[in-house]
Amino acid sequence: MKIIRNIKPEFVDERGSITNILPKDVNIASALLITSKAGSIRSNHYHKKDSHYCYIVSGKAEWNEKLVGGDKLESEIVGAGDMVYTPPMMIHAVKFLEDTIFWAFAVQPRDQDAYEEDTIKHKLF
Repeated sequence: MKIIRNIKPEFVDERGSITNILPKDVNIASALLITSKAGSIRSNHYHKKDSHYCYIVSGKAEWNEKLVGGDKLESEIVGAGDMVYTPPMMIHAVKFLEDTIFWAFAVQPRDQDAYEEDTIKHKLF
C-alpha cells in the first residue's frame, strides 16, 4: 500500500501556506470532494484502468486493499494530511472511523458512464 503521510507545506509566510499534494508527473482527469460519515464503508471495488490519489483533509479511516488475484490484504489507518495511492487492479475498501472529508484525484474521467465501465464491484468486507 502506498501512503504518503503528513504532507508538509512547500511555502509558508505570514499569509499562510502552499502545499503541493500530488507528484509532478501525475495528469489528473477529475477531482472529487468526498464526505463520509463515521462507520460508513466506501469502495469495495477495483478499477480496470483508473488510478487515484486520495488526500485526507479531516477525519480518520481504515484503508484496505488487495491486488486482484492476490492473497495479501493490507490495512492502514490514515488521517488528516495523509494520502493513499491506489493503482489499477487493486481492490480497495475504506471504513470511516470518524466523519471524514477527502479529495480523490483520478487519472481517468469520472463521469458516471466512464466510472461504471471501469469499476468492478468486489467486496472486501
